[in-house]
Amino acid sequence: MSSAAVVAVMRRLTGEKRTGHAGTLDPEAAGVLPIMTGKATRLFDYLVDKEKEYEAVCAFGTSTDTQDFTGTVLETGDRYPDLETVREKAKALTGEIRQKPSAYSAIKVGGQPLYARARKGETVDVPERTVMIHSIEVTGEEPDHGVAIRVRCGKGTYIRTLCHDLGKKCGCPAHMRSLLRTRSGVFRLDTALTLDDARALAAEGKLAERILAPDYPLGHLQMVDVPTKYAKQVAAGAKIPADFLGEALPPETENLRVYLDGAFWGIVRREGELLVWRAQIAPED
Repeated sequence: MSSAAVVAVMRRLTGEKRTGHAGTLDPEAAGVLPIMTGKATRLFDYLVDKEKEYEAVCAFGTSTDTQDFTGTVLETGDRYPDLETVREKAKALTGEIRQKPSAYSAIKVGGQPLYARARKGETVDVPERTVMIHSIEVTGEEPDHGVAIRVRCGKGTYIRTLCHDLGKKCGCPAHMRSLLRTRSGVFRLDTALTLDDARALAAEGKLAERILAPDYPLGHLQMVDVPTKYAKQVAAGAKIPADFLGEALPPETENLRVYLDGAFWGIVRREGELLVWRAQIAPED
């Protein structure tokens, strides 16, 4: 199922037209997909989703044109590496590396996803990209020459390309057999809901109780408590004098979380002696 299809389900369950996802999850993958709903959709640009964690199975013996199990086999081989060899070769794929994803990736060139052009039979020149791989942990063997890996990486990394490249390093063609995203930024699998869970909670009228607060993923931003004397400016979305910050004025390029009487109201940025709204999220009544 596509990320857009997940959004459609959640839009129906919440009854909120303003619903979207942060960080696409490939249809072949499972795991964490952050969904923003209602006023929280105004916060997309302020989320930190640079770091992600995945659990995958890299299958040795064949490479495919999509670099995963859905593709057409391009190459076969039977020089299957042992776990120690995979661990050793994986070291060369950590840190800042260059990746050349499959032509069937969602990367856009000329405003069109590469996979759309590839499926039309067009010859696609896939651009290389720089990505960050923080760690690759080889966790065990899987049936049919599979190796389980746990990857901690930066934004924009293709795990199926990582499996493909790991095969090259090991001297045996490989592709990604399965993928589970266990973390996307601050969102983790252990705080997520399955769609079946969400449907059951919605039927009981309890789904809203499980939705995380809008400021949950914003802990990386400096918190500012606005004095009550500026309550009218806050409620009206007007500019707020920054004099209460004293000498601790933040840089004008820094986004700030604004609270009034303990309630989250949104994001501001300092412009001179004023705090100017970037996104306002009035608390629920």
